[in-house]
Amino acid sequence: MKKISLLGSTGSIGTQTLDVIKSHPEEFSLAAMTAGKNITLAAEQIALFKPSLVSVERKEDAERLQKEFPNIRVLFGRDGLIEAASYKEADFLMNAVMGSVGLEPTLAAIEAGKDIGIANKETLVTAGHIVTQAAKKHEALLLPVDSEHSAIYQCLLGNRREDVDRLIITASGGSFRDLNRDQLQNVTKEDALNHPNWSMGAKITIDSATMMNKGFEVIEAHWLFDMAYDDIEVVIHRESIVHSLVEYKDKSVIAHLGSPDMRVPISLPCPSLKGLN
Repeated sequence: MKKISLLGSTGSIGTQTLDVIKSHPEEFSLAAMTAGKNITLAAEQIALFKPSLVSVERKEDAERLQKEFPNIRVLFGRDGLIEAASYKEADFLMNAVMGSVGLEPTLAAIEAGKDIGIANKETLVTAGHIVTQAAKKHEALLLPVDSEHSAIYQCLLGNRREDVDRLIITASGGSFRDLNRDQLQNVTKEDALNHPNWSMGAKITIDSATMMNKGFEVIEAHWLFDMAYDDIEVVIHRESIVHSLVEYKDKSVIAHLGSPDMRVPISLPCPSLKGLN
């Protein structure tokens, strides 16, 4: 039984992570969770999964939940987020919070010796050098949860890192991929949020529409796999069936294909990335 600490339980990745836990009760349990301001959903999750530690953003929400669930420990704010990330009863951290707020709890989990599922790309985009150095020092495992990076990870397994020539990351093109410059002048937020392939949170869907998210993914791949930027390429693949490819120096290519469902990379039983060094 693997005990999970989940940061960002009410977001897109968080709720899908809980779907995986619920589908495999013999393998996973929820030890700790954090949520932002969606306290109604957080309360439903607490009642269903019964974590022993919960942290939320605001003090007043923590007090409300503590009254509703007197048998669990409820914290709030930065300190609560860090304590949940490094919670001693958890074996594994799934970091699914949005933004740079995910950096500090990630470092705390690394120092506590936790293996970490990285669904918070801003952690590596803003401080990849710090995070990867800390993970190496504490022998913590960083496991990619983005579909593209999970695909690269799987394409690298069983092969020698020195044989890799380049990484190829696919992109759906986002919500505006079929529009010309004139048509883009009249688009709305609702248009941007209407992704043709993936069901994701609002921010990542907007970033997909502008292709900013793909730039973040290149930076993330650079740090996760220790690849030079010149050796990471992006190609448009409208169907989102091929999630990424790895080309080797003998010009053979291994591709990862699968349904556009984030539960797949979330539930991946990951062996150690140390075998890729």
